[in-house]
Amino acid sequence: MSPTARLMDGTALARQIVEQAAERAAALTERTGQAPCLATVLVGEDPASETYVRMKRNRCGKAGIRSRHVALPAATTTGELVDTLTALSQDPEVHGILLQHPVGPHIDERAAFEAIAPEKDVDGVTYHSFATMSFGAEGFASCTPGGILRLLDHYGVEPAGKHAVVVGRSAILGKPVGMLLLGRNATVTYCHSRTTDLAAHTRQADILIAAVGRPRLLTADHIKPGAVVIDAGYNPGNIGDVDFDSAATRASLITPVPGGVGPMTIATLLTQTVDAAARQLKGA
Repeated sequence: MSPTARLMDGTALARQIVEQAAERAAALTERTGQAPCLATVLVGEDPASETYVRMKRNRCGKAGIRSRHVALPAATTTGELVDTLTALSQDPEVHGILLQHPVGPHIDERAAFEAIAPEKDVDGVTYHSFATMSFGAEGFASCTPGGILRLLDHYGVEPAGKHAVVVGRSAILGKPVGMLLLGRNATVTYCHSRTTDLAAHTRQADILIAAVGRPRLLTADHIKPGAVVIDAGYNPGNIGDVDFDSAATRASLITPVPGGVGPMTIATLLTQTVDAAARQLKGA
């Protein structure tokens, strides 16, 4: 690694954020007699998804957040999943809802997301959440983008006036992180699978966000000297979208995989669950 490249430790920062969420959850529970509750919904038995959900539920327990898990068979239809999410949305004892994705090709994932009540969309996946986030209104950010902004803030990276390049345009990562950066007065460029001469765009980035799901796609040749590089990709074998060793010779700040963006995603989820509970229990 270049002596000028500094590691952005998402694990350490996430620990601090979860501790703060735990303190707020304890105070809310004492005041209202009701602990924040996150409902997790998993369709099928994908090992990776099961691991993610288990990890999130364990973190909930450590933060004083109750978790309710709903495991549905792989053959669950869109209608059945929508009914489940609607029932959770209407349950006053549930304050946040997380639908673990992907849910399977036979399910209309967007229809499922839209069945989640906006006030309980702590994962920030609905149209409503995207709109409120984009306009800077009160709502919930997509968790990974929200975690990325917290990471930038912690390391003193001010987006205003900077050129941010986002590689990837998914509905829960690429698009929302670009909107959050735009809201912080960055100039934002989106790149994707149809972009020609990708490196010509990424080499202009003061802040480069890799969120495309292609292992080691971005190398030193893609990076402007001194850029801040955020690797939000996760591929089999704990491999990110950035070739870390070469990129670290050009970047000023860089996130590792694992230990960078991933822990921040979960920390943001727990924080937003406590936020949701506080709003719903405000009159208690």
